[in-house]
Amino acid sequence: MTVSGDVIRFIEGELKIPTGPKAGQPMKLAPYMKQFIRGSLKKGISISVLSVARGQAKSNMSAAIAVAELFGVFSDQPRREVLIAASKRDQAEVVWTYALDLIRSMPDEVQERITVRYSPKLEIELDGEHKIRAIAADGAGILGTSPTLVIMDERAAWAEPKGSRLESALLTGVIKRGGRTLIISTSASSDQHPFSLYLDEDAEGVYRQEHRAPAGCQPDDLDAIMAANPGAKYGIGPSLKDLQASARRAMKRGGATLTSFRLFHLNQRVTDVELEPLVSVDDWLAIETGDLPPREGEVVIGLDLGGSASMSAAAFYWPMTGRLEARGWFPSRPGLLDRGQHDGVGRRYMEMQREGTLSLLGDATVPIAPWIEEVIAHVADEAVAAVCFDTFKQSEICEGLAKVDVRARQVMRRFGPFDGGEDAERFRRAVWDQTLCCAPSVLMRSALSDAVCRRDAQLNPCLDKGRSLGRIDAVSAAVLAVGEGSRMLGRGPAKKVRMEWAS
Repeated sequence: MTVSGDVIRFIEGELKIPTGPKAGQPMKLAPYMKQFIRGSLKKGISISVLSVARGQAKSNMSAAIAVAELFGVFSDQPRREVLIAASKRDQAEVVWTYALDLIRSMPDEVQERITVRYSPKLEIELDGEHKIRAIAADGAGILGTSPTLVIMDERAAWAEPKGSRLESALLTGVIKRGGRTLIISTSASSDQHPFSLYLDEDAEGVYRQEHRAPAGCQPDDLDAIMAANPGAKYGIGPSLKDLQASARRAMKRGGATLTSFRLFHLNQRVTDVELEPLVSVDDWLAIETGDLPPREGEVVIGLDLGGSASMSAAAFYWPMTGRLEARGWFPSRPGLLDRGQHDGVGRRYMEMQREGTLSLLGDATVPIAPWIEEVIAHVADEAVAAVCFDTFKQSEICEGLAKVDVRARQVMRRFGPFDGGEDAERFRRAVWDQTLCCAPSVLMRSALSDAVCRRDAQLNPCLDKGRSLGRIDAVSAAVLAVGEGSRMLGRGPAKKVRMEWAS
């Protein structure tokens, strides 16, 4: 006998579906749910993380596990306490209410042992000793608690920094009892979110299970939909047919509708609609090609100089053909694997290095003059029309250009509501009109997945580095290069002025 086997038997043998067309029938767990329960209850596991698309009965499963702990199926500890935590009380109440409905489906003799309190806190009490409580992410309801099981519901939706503070308080409390923590949610919109870090980083005592559609897939691809919705073929949530139809509607509408579908139904990490993406994943994928046009005409270079932690990047744009290339540089210390673990992107920087878009230069920082030398060497045989950069690093970059003797026209821009808004809009238009093309690039995909815009008082978008959570330096450089290249196209070729002397 195993603890996980006992929990599965309890849920499927003692609990009944409380509502819907199957009300009164024994509760059945989908294979992915059994997999999660078995993984969560292995010896040595104290934190278990599950990521799956919306509508896959995560809350129902969480409630069933909470009831199992209430009745001592996990352990026979005295005064067992289950805390159900969510971003808001209403969300926590959803799981708590489902747990109560499951208990009410049990025999009458069990009901006599139950006390329910709705105020001041939502509580289900068994035998005057064991409890299930619901709390919200403001943390006000956790003082004095000593839980044996914590369930964090929809962790990706918890507002920061309150979410992290509540999480820390809950983990501190549960460790006192040698209890377990279940963190269950649809994907966060960024690799840098605490929930994403749990899924990406190996850690002792942590079980991870993620059901996510592959990056770059078509939204209506059946295999991709099944990957993110493992319960669909077992009658959980929307049917596969309905999900495909919803995907096709989202593809026609595009924009925020398509982004929402990818986030909630494909469980992909894309910026949600509250944080306006610079361009959507699908718009960018439409301009990626393995058959790039030639390097013809003059090239515009965009530069984004980083520090010790951030990336330095350069983008190369040929306005005549629409070709875009991007490269990134990190200092060699720390190494790419350690840096990737720290930034929460795993081995992604190593993937960029393998594809040839990321290089190491310098020790603790990227030295400016050697960096500019490598940038210019990338287009050594090309005519450079302009070098564009942010005014924030104007002095350092100008010094570096002078040392390397780069005599191309210098264009200084500001990442604010004026210059930044114009450049962002020109970059977007080039992507949407598909006058821009780029080779498939992990560097650019990674940067774009985290690049967000804010709008000024006139509703003009500009790239917001402060709210962009990841390394967006390559996108910053590309926005500068494409913005200036677009202006060059608008101005047209320089006209020769004919002068006549008056007689």
